[in-house]
Amino acid sequence: GLSQYSSDPRTEWDLSAYSTRERVLEAIRNLRYKGGNTFTGLALTHVLEQNLKPDAGARLEAEKLVILLTDGKSQDDANLAAQTLKNLGIEIFAIGVKNADEAELKQVASEPLELTVYNVLDFPLLSSLVGKLTRVLCTRIKEKSNKETTGSTVKDFPVNTGPQLSPTDLKISAVTSKTMNLTWSPPLRPPKKYRVVYYPSKGGIPREVVLDGAVSSLRLSNLTSHTEYLVSVLPVYDTVVGDGLRGVTSTLPLSPPRSLRVSELSHNSIRLSWKAAQGATHYLVLCSAAPDGAED
Repeated sequence: GLSQYSSDPRTEWDLSAYSTRERVLEAIRNLRYKGGNTFTGLALTHVLEQNLKPDAGARLEAEKLVILLTDGKSQDDANLAAQTLKNLGIEIFAIGVKNADEAELKQVASEPLELTVYNVLDFPLLSSLVGKLTRVLCTRIKEKSNKETTGSTVKDFPVNTGPQLSPTDLKISAVTSKTMNLTWSPPLRPPKKYRVVYYPSKGGIPREVVLDGAVSSLRLSNLTSHTEYLVSVLPVYDTVVGDGLRGVTSTLPLSPPRSLRVSELSHNSIRLSWKAAQGATHYLVLCSAAPDGAED
């Protein structure tokens, strides 16, 4: 299975989509690169919520491996999302290219790091990793499978969180040019905490707030006016992340000044007056000679 991510993760194909090596390679050749931001935490959560479920082809008895390929430092909390996967017995291999943050790769990856962390200077050099990575992956799968067949208990993987672990009914209200309120209905089993991630839909620095699991509302402030925001509310438990809530809304434009009037004209001065713009702290006044004069 393969998912590609920037600010919004996207499943390219599920685990059950292709059954031969040739078809997988053909799908890779036809893959279109998705540019944008680097929300690695959101991507790992997407893999857990969407790609490692039985209806996407995940088999309960099979080992779960995630290979993260990234060329930049994450703009959200990748470590928290990775830890959730690792707590569920999912093994993470982290491969960095170019500007990847090696310290972050080591945080995200499973132990032992000498087998699960790789970093190369450019994309063509990834080919040098294929042989070693293939051997390591196959060996790890065999080792873990052998442990399970010699008597240890297979760890149950969460099949369907549903209303038990997932909040519902996200409402966005009291929207202004700079703020908005979020409320939601908590799941039947309260989470340990919530991760609330929000960012402009057309690109921008994502911001994240971590809340106690007993809280089900949040006021977002210091937003950019007249901007569409994507909002995600993710419930985090000790061993699983529940299905998240997502919403989209736009902040209001800033209030303009109104009723511009001109008075007290002289040979070298004019007086201007206007009705104040709500919330404005300063005004910038520009004037130029009409019709084509340079700006004064």
